[in-house]
Amino acid sequence: MQRLCVCLLFTAVIGLFVNAKAENPVVIMDTSKGVIEIELDQQAAPITVENFLKYVDDGFYEGTIYHRVIKAFMIQGGGFTKNLVQKQTRDPIKNEGTNGLKNEKYTIAMARTPAPHSATAQFFINTKNNAFLNARPGEAGYAVFGKVISGKDVVDAIDVTPTRTIGQFQNFPVETVLIKSVKRKAPADNANGTEAAE
Repeated sequence: MQRLCVCLLFTAVIGLFVNAKAENPVVIMDTSKGVIEIELDQQAAPITVENFLKYVDDGFYEGTIYHRVIKAFMIQGGGFTKNLVQKQTRDPIKNEGTNGLKNEKYTIAMARTPAPHSATAQFFINTKNNAFLNARPGEAGYAVFGKVISGKDVVDAIDVTPTRTIGQFQNFPVETVLIKSVKRKAPADNANGTEAAE
């Protein structure tokens, strides 16, 4: 009986360890429009998530803006300050656009130049299903690495922000949409109140 109890206890401990390892990190993005919570898919996009979290942990996104907003398409940010100064980034990362995740509404993906492996810090949140951004033969696609699980109303509010052209910046919000901070959510809180992306 004692041996059985020990075995059951051992199995339970291992189970908790596996679940903890499998739990995806969640980040809290505090913006001037409200708070967005994003679950990152570290199993499907390990390189991209690791890169994003390095910027998060460094406080890189604090004080950056959403500098490109195209209604019913996407909202892009994470590279410029409110004074339109581009921030220094790390080296580009490998494109994980073939990871099986799709550019669907409320997913987050890496922004890049036409070069497939050029993504650094900038990201965008899809505000509709954008299948043409997915990888396909001859196209590397744009790497999705997570989804919004709370604050979709905030994403929607940013999506309808009026825009204008300022120099090289097209679709630039008339009202500054500031990213105050992006921080990791404590693991113990990740399982509470999450909702699936629509």
